[in-house]
Amino acid sequence: MKKYLITSTPSYFQLRKYMPDFALYRDKENENYAVEAQNFVQMCKPIERLKVFLHQDYNLAAKLGAKGVHLTSRQFDEIPKAKELGLEVIISTHTHDEVHIAEAMGADYVTYSPIFASPNKGEPKGVEDLQSIVSMVDIQVFALGGIVSEEQIEAVRETDAYGFASIRYFLQ
Repeated sequence: MKKYLITSTPSYFQLRKYMPDFALYRDKENENYAVEAQNFVQMCKPIERLKVFLHQDYNLAAKLGAKGVHLTSRQFDEIPKAKELGLEVIISTHTHDEVHIAEAMGADYVTYSPIFASPNKGEPKGVEDLQSIVSMVDIQVFALGGIVSEEQIEAVRETDAYGFASIRYFLQ
């Protein structure tokens, strides 16, 4: 199962400790995002198998040589534009309909959330709902939301999801 690190405070130590397969630099409030994103991409380059993603800005992701872009659930129309730039696309989804739309529009992956309780993210969907959507689609699904323990990761693994994405798990 793939590990997807989401961070606003990237560190080489964090990357080496957890060895994620995917890493996203997401800092919604940083006025110097482009500079920090460039630093993040450079920091990640020595880790050969790591796929580096930037948040929302597919033009910046392409310019800096990131592997892909993670789009928000309000950016479905941006999927083809990011794909035209040769980027892999992850898009945030919160309903079965959104997952189906992302797949039809050519996204490579979705995050589906929240699976477990997560601050300010609404009612958790649970692993049964995750299993349901995973069994309906061919797109790769990352479980997201409230994943902080090995027990939760094991529950996600049992659904056959492609992987899990988390912020807090990777801060431990």
